[in-house]
Amino acid sequence: MNYLITGAGRGIGRGLTRNLLTRPGNRVFLLDSNESELQNTLSLASTWTQSSDTDKSSFRGKVVDLRNRDEIKTLVGEVDEFFGGRLHALLNNAFATPHTWKDDKGMEDDLSSDEIMDQWDVKIAVGLTAPFLLSRLCVPMLKRQDGEQSAGCIINISSTRAKQAEDNHEAYSAAKGGLLGLTQSMSQSLGHRHNIRVNVIIPGWINVENENKAADEASTKWEDGMTEQDHSYHPAGRVGKVEDIYKAVKFLVESDFVTGEEIVVDGGVTRKMYYPE
Repeated sequence: MNYLITGAGRGIGRGLTRNLLTRPGNRVFLLDSNESELQNTLSLASTWTQSSDTDKSSFRGKVVDLRNRDEIKTLVGEVDEFFGGRLHALLNNAFATPHTWKDDKGMEDDLSSDEIMDQWDVKIAVGLTAPFLLSRLCVPMLKRQDGEQSAGCIINISSTRAKQAEDNHEAYSAAKGGLLGLTQSMSQSLGHRHNIRVNVIIPGWINVENENKAADEASTKWEDGMTEQDHSYHPAGRVGKVEDIYKAVKFLVESDFVTGEEIVVDGGVTRKMYYPE
């Protein structure tokens, strides 16, 4: 199956890429704005792939600025060529980091700051506008084709911060919350027109400190730096792993009667009640 993943250079996107390539028959097109992280991931991808090809035809990567609509339009042509016109799943995962905001003087409370508003524009562009545009442009590749039983699907990666707030996360929460509405709307529009399913995964704490270039160089493991308290905070008994998100992706790709749904993957944390002590 053919997958297009944004924000694939590190974090959840990289972990999804690894999990997909270690399963035979999958091909992945990786997009990221960070060239160093993307190239590092691509250098590892050949060790993950189950393909017998020597030309790395099971994966390809491209550096792209998801704020730039023209770049997005251009890359879709490359994706179409790589996959031969057929895309089974688009995973809108990318987000502009850091998630919190502050101006160059650290003045988080100066809400009139030009720096803060610039960060807002970037985060909304990458986290919400790009998924909408990329989804629309990928429709011809996602539509059901001759000989296939179903159309492809779109999976948006949101966050529990769409429903729970933290200080100075306005743009992050707004973009992730917007993905919930976008998913609901597009599930109807693209469903009735093309039978394309659109769902959203809502991760909680998914530890990805081991999913980047610096971690590779330091041989960082998933469990490093976490405490027993971190794990026990979760009713499920542990902090989340990228594999938990992969399992949700696999379910949504294979479940051709599921669309417009929100799948929360947070170990039960958002179901907890807290009282002030």
